[in-house]
Amino acid sequence: MRYRALLRISVFLLSSSTAYAETATRHISPEELLAGTALLRLDPNPPAIFSNDEVMALSDEMRAFVDEHVGRRAGDPVKLKQLSDAVFSTSIFGLEYDDATRTAAETFRVRSGNCLSFTFMFVALARGAGLDARFQEVEIPSEWTFAGGTPILNRHINIHVDLHLGVLPRKVVDFNIADFKADYDMNIISDKRALAHFFNNLGAELLQRGEMTAAFSAFRRAIVENDPSFAPAWDSLGTLYSRNGFTNHAEAAFLQALELDRSDLTAMNNLTVLYDRSGNSKQAARYRNKVKSHRKRNPYYRFQLARVAYALEDYDLAIDHLKYAIRRNSDEDRFCALLGMVYLQKGDEIKSRRWMARAEELADTDSMKRTYSSKIDRLISASR
Repeated sequence: MRYRALLRISVFLLSSSTAYAETATRHISPEELLAGTALLRLDPNPPAIFSNDEVMALSDEMRAFVDEHVGRRAGDPVKLKQLSDAVFSTSIFGLEYDDATRTAAETFRVRSGNCLSFTFMFVALARGAGLDARFQEVEIPSEWTFAGGTPILNRHINIHVDLHLGVLPRKVVDFNIADFKADYDMNIISDKRALAHFFNNLGAELLQRGEMTAAFSAFRRAIVENDPSFAPAWDSLGTLYSRNGFTNHAEAAFLQALELDRSDLTAMNNLTVLYDRSGNSKQAARYRNKVKSHRKRNPYYRFQLARVAYALEDYDLAIDHLKYAIRRNSDEDRFCALLGMVYLQKGDEIKSRRWMARAEELADTDSMKRTYSSKIDRLISASR
């Protein structure tokens, strides 16, 4: 079963749906943003959301599952295999993907959730089995999706299990293994950081459903109770303020995100939109140029441009984008495969085969290697 790796932790501005409109520009402090006084005027009694402990808790049902499927006296490698086999088995557990962010216990109970929900569930189960399981952030290529008219930058977390062995010190458990690449940068993070991801993800869902004060509570918990330096939560908080017409508050939140992460494209993009709407063309142009500059240096952005150029049959432009992308990341098989296809369209069979062979060499899985190996022959046959 394949799971999408969606952490909806960076929400972009798109449309202006306002219940209130600020006019006068004034300084808004981070403390005022987190107090939420302006938003709570709209709904002074926001619904309660999960606590940190509730998100991570191991239920009695989960304990029984561990006791049934994991040998208490087994070594850590055996425990991990037993737990993984049980969780990923369609006959024993039967996971189903949906878009909801749920606690570990609720995900286990309904056997359903998103990638983040499954990750929290597995960490709770693994720790219940006595394994040293921790969260880690994965630096995946930038990818955006739309949900309810909201552009969302997807991010990914998986699980690091330290087996405390000299030969095989760690294992990675990933619920999106079809798209996972072993050469992606991964960094172990604290539970607090992982919880900041969780509450920011939850807040984005609530924001999409129009539950504004509940979304505020989630974003606030991500920042105040877990990780004040987590820039994506400030981005999301700014989007929430903007959607409700609090332009000054939104600007302050986006600037706070940039203070924490100078390369935060979400904040730059949101400031561009915000300044465009307010008529501040000078500041809008400033941040628009920053966004363009950062994107042009991103090999995956250039790969997307190459795909567009290929579809439009502008093969020379596609080659320019792909050569730049490969210079920045020479280990990405998709870049090489597309370059092989571009050269085929230009009638250069030798270069086409060379780049497709390189893609085959770089591919992580045998199935992808076979795909690349056979694809070029099929395409050449079809073109003759």
